[in-house]
Amino acid sequence: MSVFTPVTPEQLSAWLKRYSAGALAQMQGIAAGIENTNYFVTTSTGRYVLTLFEKLAPFELDFYLGLMSHLAQHGVPCPAPAADHEGRLFSELNGKPAALVSRLQGETVIAPTPAQCAEVGRTLAGMHRAGASYPGKLDNPRGPRWWREAAPKVSPFLDAGGAALLGAELEFQVRSRREDLPRGPIHADLFRDNVLFQGGRIGGVIDFYFAGVDRLLFDVAVAVNDWCVHPGGEIDAPRSRALLAGYHAHRPLTPAERDAWPGLLRAAALRFWLSRLYDFYLPRAGELVHAHDPEHFRRILALRIERAGSVPWL
Repeated sequence: MSVFTPVTPEQLSAWLKRYSAGALAQMQGIAAGIENTNYFVTTSTGRYVLTLFEKLAPFELDFYLGLMSHLAQHGVPCPAPAADHEGRLFSELNGKPAALVSRLQGETVIAPTPAQCAEVGRTLAGMHRAGASYPGKLDNPRGPRWWREAAPKVSPFLDAGGAALLGAELEFQVRSRREDLPRGPIHADLFRDNVLFQGGRIGGVIDFYFAGVDRLLFDVAVAVNDWCVHPGGEIDAPRSRALLAGYHAHRPLTPAERDAWPGLLRAAALRFWLSRLYDFYLPRAGELVHAHDPEHFRRILALRIERAGSVPWL
């Protein structure tokens, strides 16, 4: 269980008095997640998710929680943050900023179908369209600046081939970065475990705590690299085309985005290879913290480089 800051029922009950959420009935730590402390919370008025933010600054939380509130108000199926009696979307609990958000219905899918991937594409396009009117500003916190900071810290743990791959890809991304592509707020972590399905429809998109302003196509690449791959990392063409078509139907992709697509798939793979290396080799203290295997995204990056001329498109 990824619980860095334990909370007792007595502590949570006292904190809940700031809200119109009723009395605490039940709480349970959530095993998923490696960045924040999360609990399922049931009160006399409903079901929520409590998150204690271990590293995020107030200005980052203003962006994330404000974005979630904005998207929810525009019909995007995402958690709606609860405001306390003073109108704040987060406040301190056990020395950490904490937020209470609505708990959405649905289940994650392990082996998505092309139809489910199309639904992911449609929902992601809807998020991008709704996010265009959000006034908050925050650069992608796991973008190129973070890549440059993280790379020297994880390089000592790599073999010679891995170190060479990392160095070469960082250089490629600097040379090929396309700032002319459409930009806006992105989720930046739209993996299968952050989407809840109810039947054939999405009941919720969760975990916006890596969101930021970046190229919209980067968000699509992140999704394809998780939703549309075989276990070995190869892209599944039917699922990829379904996701892209679902997206394109609601936020048409431009010729410039088509040209940039192979490089963005590489950028998305690099981002998660680096972050998984960092979490695996440089973890912070916590209770039963789970870190993902970084080798999966090393393979994905190598494949995206090897097959850059043949990645599926619309």
